[in-house]
Amino acid sequence: MKKASIVSIGNELLSGETVSTNAAYLAEKLLSIGIPVVSTYIIGDDIDSIVRSFNFACNDADLVVATGGLGPTDDDLTRQALAKLLGSELQLQEDLLQRIEAFFTSRNRQMSSRNKIQAYIPAGAKALVNNLGTAPGIRAEFKGKTLCALPGVPSEMKQMFEESVLPELKKLSVKQAVVVRKLKCFGTGESNIAELLGDIMDRGRNPLINCTVRQGVITLHIIATAKDKSRAQQMAEKEEEFLRSKLGELVYGTGEQTLAEVVGEKLARQNRTIAIAESCTGGCIAKLLTDIPGASKYFTYGWITYSNDAKIRELGVPADLIEQHGAVSEQVAEAMARGARKRAGTTFAIGVTGIAGPTGANEQKPVGLVYISVDSDSGCATKRYIFHHDRVSIRLRAAQTALNMVRLKCGID
Repeated sequence: MKKASIVSIGNELLSGETVSTNAAYLAEKLLSIGIPVVSTYIIGDDIDSIVRSFNFACNDADLVVATGGLGPTDDDLTRQALAKLLGSELQLQEDLLQRIEAFFTSRNRQMSSRNKIQAYIPAGAKALVNNLGTAPGIRAEFKGKTLCALPGVPSEMKQMFEESVLPELKKLSVKQAVVVRKLKCFGTGESNIAELLGDIMDRGRNPLINCTVRQGVITLHIIATAKDKSRAQQMAEKEEEFLRSKLGELVYGTGEQTLAEVVGEKLARQNRTIAIAESCTGGCIAKLLTDIPGASKYFTYGWITYSNDAKIRELGVPADLIEQHGAVSEQVAEAMARGARKRAGTTFAIGVTGIAGPTGANEQKPVGLVYISVDSDSGCATKRYIFHHDRVSIRLRAAQTALNMVRLKCGID
């Protein structure tokens, strides 16, 4: 199987000033044609470091794709590093120089003498046309491996990759296919998922199961490899069916689906509506729901009742209930949900109250304590949670958990 390695070049990537989105784009595109990425490198603007990373990448894979360092300034050193790796000299390509000059002329600009360096290509290498900018790409062969150097500007890199590189790579991967399916899970931890799946997650399996976690959402990547796409697709589908049987209601969706999207689809399909009463989440649940186009079909009302007075006046939460149990309590969350549903006349209503921190906590009610209540015709279900990390994480986890409670309730009510 052909494998790839990605090299991202530039001091700005190491300093944190710029995030390497190019690597993510390339990895996804390469995998789509059956060429998995087995390593990535982020290297600064130093010739020896770039050469060293190219050697490492060539040891890892059959194809190396580099981005960045093809500009006209002194810190753009990819072409020089590539020439050093190949043991060749940089040669001026007159046709490239003419293209670069024409680029500036078409924009009524004077070309700087510095831009001439972009017309130099290592002897024996091939230039890749840049229709959006002045930096040509470079393609070369090294010890039986293919190296492609592309511009760091994302729009230029994507155009060049799709027009000049991807068609050739498809020929390399004609006898292999990789299909990736994603299962989205919520409601338990990564370690529990691993325990439920057991040796299904062993390395070396085909399909391979990878696991990533972000903001409480666990994504299982099913990676099936076969000689043709049809067979790989069948393998991935069979594995997904098996995983669903193991994980049950923990699986909420596939691909890039969000909890809000899935909940919205369920509500719309069932012709049901929802209202939200939020305290500690400050409108986060309402935002997640209304981020989805067409949310007006099911989302009707939203209250951010941050103060006790707002809870009493807007939702009808009894003052003595707050005095007796505190604003952060099961009883108040329940009263918020019931009050919201009664005023909105909806099928469901969510009530959330908690302590997002970093202040406002005590020994009995720590930072991260959140009560979530979902009210419907079948009754009011309220749960107590302790979420961790910072204020942003606590609020988002609470919002996601509230949506998950509605998702599960949609399947019962």
